[in-house]
Amino acid sequence: MTSRVPELSLREYTEGDSQRREAFCTATFAALHEYGFLLLKDHTVPVALLDEAYSLSTVLFALGTDEKQRFRSGLRGYTPFGTEHAKNHSYPDLKEFWQIGREVPPDMDLGESFAPNIWPTNSSALGLAGFRDTFLRLYAGLDETARLLLEALTPALQLPQYYFDSHVRSGNSVLRIIHYPPVPQDADPLCLRAAPHEDINFLTILVAARGAGLELLNRDGRWFPLESSPRSLIVNSGDMLARLTNGVIPAKTHRVVNPAGPNVSRYSMPFFMHPTSATSLRCLPSCVGAGAQFPEISAGEFLAERLREIGLNEP
Repeated sequence: MTSRVPELSLREYTEGDSQRREAFCTATFAALHEYGFLLLKDHTVPVALLDEAYSLSTVLFALGTDEKQRFRSGLRGYTPFGTEHAKNHSYPDLKEFWQIGREVPPDMDLGESFAPNIWPTNSSALGLAGFRDTFLRLYAGLDETARLLLEALTPALQLPQYYFDSHVRSGNSVLRIIHYPPVPQDADPLCLRAAPHEDINFLTILVAARGAGLELLNRDGRWFPLESSPRSLIVNSGDMLARLTNGVIPAKTHRVVNPAGPNVSRYSMPFFMHPTSATSLRCLPSCVGAGAQFPEISAGEFLAERLREIGLNEP
């Protein structure tokens, strides 16, 4: 595997003729099969919305620790610095974050239980006017982008075009707003901003980070940096999709290293596309090959297991 991750245009799929759509589907599968990552341009999330979200995240994490702690509630709202760690890694990541889940009207039953979102109170006084609206719009845009990419994978996986829709439209997907502060002088040398890990979910759609540091592990065991244009999205496949496809689409190891230059903040906003808790991760018939590598498990059971392993148990 080389260090050149393919860049694709989503417009080829959303606006192209049948030939261009087919080429996009082929290229999407090939990129995730080979790299577990791809870069996506010409997507449907307005750049102005991305800029607005990053401006608000800067204000959010500049709040005092006591103020941010008021918005801590399980897996929604604020999670303090040093809480999460990578699987099988005992040293905490050097980050704090805020998580936003799917909003469901009170009178709508999706057959799924969602933790309520936590929104900053007195947001205008805190400099966070429009916070809820901005991030719900961003959530919706990234949710749709992830759904389209799953749809584009169906031909290669020998699935009906809309196979994934019923599994993800009411799935427990999460938008995470991350702040990596300047690395403290007393930080343990073994602590990284994000230690080597694979993502848990189906797909991750990462809004191009403000600040370098993301690195991928290639097949010969070397790390290489991955950066993209501020207008592009970074896409990677997670463990749930790897299990479903028997490793045909792998979950690749990545990390966020500490700054080699100026010790300044880094901001990132990944969207984690999750299926419903009841979705089975049993190997797809088209991917069985010589035999399934993983025992059958539901997405909900797998998520709960992995959250315990990274220190994010639901209280």
